[in-house]
Amino acid sequence: MSEEAEIGTAKEAAEHELILAFGRLQGAANRLEYILGRALEEECGISHLVFEVLLILGRAGDPGLSMRAVAQEQVLTTGGATRLVDRMEVAGLVERAEDPGDRRGRLVRLTLLGEETVVRASRVHLENIQRHFVQPLPAGDRVRFAEDLRILSHAARDVLPRLP
Repeated sequence: MSEEAEIGTAKEAAEHELILAFGRLQGAANRLEYILGRALEEECGISHLVFEVLLILGRAGDPGLSMRAVAQEQVLTTGGATRLVDRMEVAGLVERAEDPGDRRGRLVRLTLLGEETVVRASRVHLENIQRHFVQPLPAGDRVRFAEDLRILSHAARDVLPRLP
């Protein structure tokens, strides 16, 4: 790979192989986020962020997750997570329950409507992932690509600061 010392002009910066590769990754992620997020909104009435929180809560199961854990998983502030969960609660997708391990704490968990919504949205999302994310890739590269994305995601997650 190239070294930063090779960049002496704006053109060299714009054409640097690593900068181009990361830009393509970011561009693909942004476009896919738009395409897949729009489908979730149109077909299921939820945003991609709400869908991701529903998945996190579904993965956690009962008794649920703390607001801090939801925020940490989605790289949100605790205030941002609280506002999002407030909207999801009003929509009937989640509920807050007492934390059996902390008398003062509250946990967030799926309601029956939240469970039904995440299942329906997952079917829509999976179909769109197949169409827009998997099918364009050569069949022989798909497993390795998914593994590489897992590695990148975990490496980036491990560098992020933990919420206080």
